[in-house]
Amino acid sequence: MQGLYEGGVWKIHVELPDAYPYKSPSIGFLNKIFHPNVDEMSGSVCLDVINQSWSPMFDLLNIFEVFLPQLLLYPNPSDPLNGDAASLMMKDKKQYEEKVKEYCERYAKKENISNTLSEESNEDISEEDVSDGERTSSDDNVAGDADP
Repeated sequence: MQGLYEGGVWKIHVELPDAYPYKSPSIGFLNKIFHPNVDEMSGSVCLDVINQSWSPMFDLLNIFEVFLPQLLLYPNPSDPLNGDAASLMMKDKKQYEEKVKEYCERYAKKENISNTLSEESNEDISEEDVSDGERTSSDDNVAGDADP
C-alpha cells in the first residue's frame, strides 16, 4: 500500500453481526492509528464509512484487500470519529502528515506490534486478542501489508 500509512502494520478486530452479510461488520484497530475516521481511544472505524460502501456481496477478504486500504488512502475529514485528526488534516496538512507518520513509527511497526499493544494504557485487550507473532492462521491479516 502507498500513502501516509505505508509500512504500518495493524491488528484488526472484526465483529460479525447476526445479520451478516446483510449488515456490515464492526471493524476496529487494536493498535493506535491517527486517522479522522477511526476513534483514537477505541480503534473503532466510523460505521458510516463502512455502511456507505457495504454490500451483502462483500466478504471479509474485501475488508482487508479493498475497504481498509481505501480507508487509509482516502480519509474523510467531513465524517470524523477523531475530531482532532480531521481538524488537523483540514487546517494543517503537513502537521497532520507528520503526526500520522509519528503514530505509524510508534504504534504500527511489525517488529514491535505485540509490545506496543501490551503497553497501551487503556488496556481492554485480552491475551487471546493479541498473538505473539507465532500463529500462522489465515485470519491474521493486517491492514497495510499486502499478502505475498
